[in-house]
Amino acid sequence: MDLLHSPLHDRHLALGAKLAEFGGWEMPLEYAGGGVLAEHKAVRDAVGLFDVSHLGKALVRGAGAAEFVNRCFTNDLAKIAPGQAQYTLCCDDAGGTVDDLIQYLRSDFEVFLIPNAANTTEVVKRLEAAAPEGVEVTNLHRDYAVLAVQGPLSDEVLTALGLPVDHDYMSFADAEIGGKAVTVCRTGYTGERGYELVVPSDDAVAVWDAVVAAGEPYGLRAAGLGARDTLRTEMGYPLHGHELSPEISPVMARAGWAVGWAKPEFWGKESLERQKSEKTVRTLRGLKAEGRGIPRPGMSVLVDGSEIGEITSGTFSPTLRQGIALALLDPGIADGATVTVDVRGRSEAFTVTKPPFVEPSTREA
Repeated sequence: MDLLHSPLHDRHLALGAKLAEFGGWEMPLEYAGGGVLAEHKAVRDAVGLFDVSHLGKALVRGAGAAEFVNRCFTNDLAKIAPGQAQYTLCCDDAGGTVDDLIQYLRSDFEVFLIPNAANTTEVVKRLEAAAPEGVEVTNLHRDYAVLAVQGPLSDEVLTALGLPVDHDYMSFADAEIGGKAVTVCRTGYTGERGYELVVPSDDAVAVWDAVVAAGEPYGLRAAGLGARDTLRTEMGYPLHGHELSPEISPVMARAGWAVGWAKPEFWGKESLERQKSEKTVRTLRGLKAEGRGIPRPGMSVLVDGSEIGEITSGTFSPTLRQGIALALLDPGIADGATVTVDVRGRSEAFTVTKPPFVEPSTREA
């Protein structure tokens, strides 16, 4: 399969990026001259710049578009106003997670969506099949690029560019950089204060260059998907394909806060209500290493030799300097309990805890 390339591909090559496949795209894993640890530290202490143009983009437009989307996805669009964004989930009838995404409410007639790369086609397909007459669903995956400016000094970088920084978390504003249109979204995936800039693909290079120049006095560092993963794991944020999947529901992933339980309908509502009521499914928890073990996805979690769960994401935390993991565990396992994980043939002890694992310097929410 031929991999898709970001419009910033040449910039990544010039920075000596190590590239990897992700969601059908070839994207930077880390950059020369730093690597994951330095990029992670830059985001926690100063500011990092991510190219996340692999993320999907789609538009739902027409009379009743917002009402239609609200009948499909889990969260309640009626709780936000135009100019605001909301985390939500697209579920199947069994309550499994087709995708988690951000929905940007522009008006009652227009909702802009950012799904995950590999799931964009499926989300659009499901929306198209359900859309009433007069509502159009358009896949814009290749039309826009997304740059994430994340870290405690992100405001300073955007201010130097003349971009707005005074809007609330999970809201957005339209602006320009050097005559190039940009939507400034107060969103991100690191836990730090930050922004995601949605720009037409043809303008991505010009906007990237402007952000790099503006960020130089503030120690801005280009950051790849490796640091993005360690940052989000420290915060306990789910990644589709790991903590969310057709086999892992929002209830299992402890994402019930993003479900509008009082809504009369949304895809998977009956199944999710049953899981919530029965409380028999495994649920997402955090694990912190008591020793030097570094956990990895797929490893079994044990108590007294019996399996009580499985690790969905595991890594070395650059902030804590120890292994951390997210895992689906049987109900009834208490926070503070000690469990074991077979790490490369060694039985390593871990403490069950509730994410986040670290407190970021400029916590967003």
